[in-house]
Amino acid sequence: MKTVEEREMIRRAYYLEHKSMRQIADELGISRNTVRDALDNVSREYILHKPRPAPVLGPYMARIDEMLAENVRLPRKQRYTSRRIYKVIRKEGYKGAESSVRRYVGRKRGEQKAVDTYLPLEFDAGTDAQVDWGEGMVIMGGEGITVELFMMRLCYSRRLFVMAFPFQKQEAFLEGHVRAFHHFGGVPQRLTYDNLTTALLRTLKGRNRKEQETFIAFRSHYLFSSNFCTPRMPHQKGRIEDGVGFGRRNFLVPPPEVDSFHELNAQILESCLEDDSRRIHGQQKTIKEDWEEEKVRLLPLPHSDYACCVTRSVRVNPYSQVEYETNRYSVPVESAFKNLVLRAYPFRIDILHQDQVITTHQRCHGRHQDIIEPLHYLPLLEQRPGAFEHAKPMRRWREQLPPVYEQLLVQLRAKWEGSRGIREFLSILKLHRDYPAQTVQQAVTLALEYGCVHADGVLLCLNQLMNPEIVIPPLDLADHPKLEQKLMGVGCQSVDLSCYEQLLGKAGRG
Repeated sequence: MKTVEEREMIRRAYYLEHKSMRQIADELGISRNTVRDALDNVSREYILHKPRPAPVLGPYMARIDEMLAENVRLPRKQRYTSRRIYKVIRKEGYKGAESSVRRYVGRKRGEQKAVDTYLPLEFDAGTDAQVDWGEGMVIMGGEGITVELFMMRLCYSRRLFVMAFPFQKQEAFLEGHVRAFHHFGGVPQRLTYDNLTTALLRTLKGRNRKEQETFIAFRSHYLFSSNFCTPRMPHQKGRIEDGVGFGRRNFLVPPPEVDSFHELNAQILESCLEDDSRRIHGQQKTIKEDWEEEKVRLLPLPHSDYACCVTRSVRVNPYSQVEYETNRYSVPVESAFKNLVLRAYPFRIDILHQDQVITTHQRCHGRHQDIIEPLHYLPLLEQRPGAFEHAKPMRRWREQLPPVYEQLLVQLRAKWEGSRGIREFLSILKLHRDYPAQTVQQAVTLALEYGCVHADGVLLCLNQLMNPEIVIPPLDLADHPKLEQKLMGVGCQSVDLSCYEQLLGKAGRG
């Protein structure tokens, strides 16, 4: 029989219409064996009893089998591929197509490949979590970039945390842990990793590992234990392996269009929270319900978080800058001590003197860039106003300042010749150290309207904006008519100055 429809026709004729096998065979023009097979109701698959002839490839099959067997002894990345096998036998006289070689090699590999089998695992609440990195594409600032995705997943509740970083450096690795611990409301007792260089110095024989001192200090701060997979055995942390693909498909499709990592991570965190309402196949409760049960079993968070940063001693160059990873960050000229300490966090740079932070910059992920805060150079410009037009910090700042500042500078220069007008302008810019930029801009606008174009005038307008006068509402005595009648006219009567004249007269006679 060739179709299920013909099989059904035979079975109906025999069982419902009670026809004999001979009658059915005669009516349909088929053999009684075919009728008998249909009545047995056995679906038989076609079995190839002898291989199909391959006149072109056949003489080379033994040679192909020989090269595939040799692959077992060759290095993993230097083995025969279908393409290489085709080139070899082509030189030996093969005239057929490469696709025939590919099909034969694929069939032989399928026969040789053993089926991987794994044990189903079950975890207790609060005991285990798994960590891994992934990649994703986003649109940041109008440009498509690849971001690194730190992921941690609780093994019991399967709650997932994802955070994007520009790199996989150790400070990002540790910062991802801290954010995940706060997201979960506690610390899992054991974390499982790949053999990451951010955590390991080297992989030793067997399951032994030499861990990085910074990672050991971080682990002791949160009191969890670490477990590292056997190399090339990703199934040992299958929960997070699935989570990497799940997070990328569900949180980054289509690629988010954002302006910063802060905005991107806010969107990803919102997606993680929405995922808490999902019910995983085979589970009776949602992720959030299982997490509520697991949260009380997690280790408590310490009173303070670990400083997830790289600390370096730095020297100030003649331009009041310190260098880190080829980028130069400015420091205030009045705090430009010879030796300072730099702390590099994933998204910011802190510069310290004697444990006191003297300035903070947004971390630059490019190379050979100058990250300049113009306020750091104002005291030096006040001493050298002649450099005002060509100073790089001021030129960059003036490109970003609102037009009202240029109007102010024009009037100050017209009012005072020489360097006085520039010094007055610099004094006004120094107000940005202590007041919000928008408020200073409003004060400059008011000063121009009032005509008090100088530093004291801007400061007066600024104080008025920061401390507006309290307007006292008029007293309402509608509910007290007698008191209102008595007070009527108070403060409105004319003033008699004759008594003052008498006083002056007496003073003259005295």
